[in-house]
Amino acid sequence: MTITTTSAADTQKLGLKLAKKTKAGEIFALVGDLGGGKTCFTKGFARGLGVKNLISSPSFVLMKIHPLKRQLIRYFCHVDAYRLKRPGEIIEAGLAEYLGRRDTVTVIEWADRIEKILKPYEKTWLNFFFIDKNIRKIKITKKHSE
Repeated sequence: MTITTTSAADTQKLGLKLAKKTKAGEIFALVGDLGGGKTCFTKGFARGLGVKNLISSPSFVLMKIHPLKRQLIRYFCHVDAYRLKRPGEIIEAGLAEYLGRRDTVTVIEWADRIEKILKPYEKTWLNFFFIDKNIRKIKITKKHSE
C-alpha cells in the first residue's frame, strides 16, 4: 500500500492513525532519505500510543524507551540507527531486549542500517520518498521473519 501525505501534519496524522491500530510486539522499520518524514511520522505515532514526552530523533543516544500507561502495550521503543558505526552497536545499546516483546512497540528510523539484526522478526517496512517540500509518498509493506 502506498500513501501520499501533503504536509508534516498529514504525515504525523498517518503515524497517529497507524498507532491506534498497532498491537503489542509490533516492529515498524522506517527507511528513506534525510528529511523524508521518518521522525515526523514517529512523532504522530508516539502521540497515538499515548506518549506525552516530546519526541525527537534519538540519533546521539540511539534508542529511547517511553513507558506507556496502557494495558497491553507498556513501552514504546524509538530507535534511530542513522549514526551507527556498526550494526552491533544497537544490540549493545539494548535493542535485543525490546524487539518483539509482547508488551512493546518498536519504531526504528534508518532500519536498513540494521536489516540483518531485524531478519528474524516480523516487521512492517515504511519507505519514505521525498517528493517535494511538503509531499511524501510512503510505501507500507508487511514482512514476515526470514
